[in-house]
Amino acid sequence: MTATVTRRSVLTLGAAAFVTGIVGLPARPAWSAEIADTIKEFTGGAEPQTGRVSIDAPEIAENGNTVPIGISIESPMTSDDYVADVIILAAGNPNPGVATFHFSPMSGEATAQTRMRLAKTQDIVAIAKMSDGSFYMDKRTVKVTIGGCGG
Repeated sequence: MTATVTRRSVLTLGAAAFVTGIVGLPARPAWSAEIADTIKEFTGGAEPQTGRVSIDAPEIAENGNTVPIGISIESPMTSDDYVADVIILAAGNPNPGVATFHFSPMSGEATAQTRMRLAKTQDIVAIAKMSDGSFYMDKRTVKVTIGGCGG
């Protein structure tokens, strides 16, 4: 069976593509809701406190394809008091989960560095789960510029 492509069907598809481009497709739910769900799942519903976690990231990233980021968490890293897990989220990315790091008392210190891709200017969130079940969080905005001009 062969399909016949007519001028009318090509024009109809072209018009539909044009209208979709102008009007847009229905928007996906806000990323903040997805971030909130991810945080709730990671913390088991507990509210993360501020402090102890710090994010080292550039204020302005000229290339969103490779943005360096570092995290450090204040902890003695003893068998009684250590950082168990850390998640990093990028609030404006299609997939907000960037990385998960696992630590133990044998880690010595709770620091990590990586590079991430950022789709646009957005908040980076790091949440640490401590051995006692408490959670600490830090948030940092990274402005992604295009060719060094605004963003």
